[in-house]
Amino acid sequence: MTRRSVAVVSGGLRVPSSTRLLADRIAEATGAELARRGFEVDLRVVEVRDHAHDVVNHLSTGYSSEPLKAALDAVAGADGLIAVTPIFNASYSGLFKSFFDALPEDALAGRPVLIAATGGTARHSLALDHTLRPMFSYLRAVVVPTAVFAAPEDWAGGTADGTLRGRIQRAGRELAEEVARHEPTAPADPFALTASFEQMFNGE
Repeated sequence: MTRRSVAVVSGGLRVPSSTRLLADRIAEATGAELARRGFEVDLRVVEVRDHAHDVVNHLSTGYSSEPLKAALDAVAGADGLIAVTPIFNASYSGLFKSFFDALPEDALAGRPVLIAATGGTARHSLALDHTLRPMFSYLRAVVVPTAVFAAPEDWAGGTADGTLRGRIQRAGRELAEEVARHEPTAPADPFALTASFEQMFNGE
């Protein structure tokens, strides 16, 4: 059976987290759709909260700890990405953004990405198209058309209502379709040069 890997980045800050819950629901829908298409799915979940101090240290020193490096490698090496953030003040969380700032340049170029978010009011759903989609477009990722937003009322009774469930299923199908039609992501070469000899000798 052909394998595909999907990285799930959850930017939730609390435990339990509605952001992680939404991420899990989307991952389940995407995985089921890929399995239906005959793919074996390798899910790699990254809780950004667990790497908070390492992310800050990386941005200030340029050094990645082993746990952070493993998380970044999981995202950079995945065939598809599910990125879910809480919305604060009409935008993604700073920690969520900082995690993606720590990725190597062009790590997500051409990569299928499904964006999703949670927030205290449905008005925050606008942030998906005003902040989150432009961010991943700038990173040259391929963002699927359907974005998923969950407000508190969407979790009434502890389960997602039909409308949210429908958005999750539709977005999961779109991501699965993109992941299925792309060739698997080639593993990074640890010995590959990131600069030419000329650049290194010139101090660039």
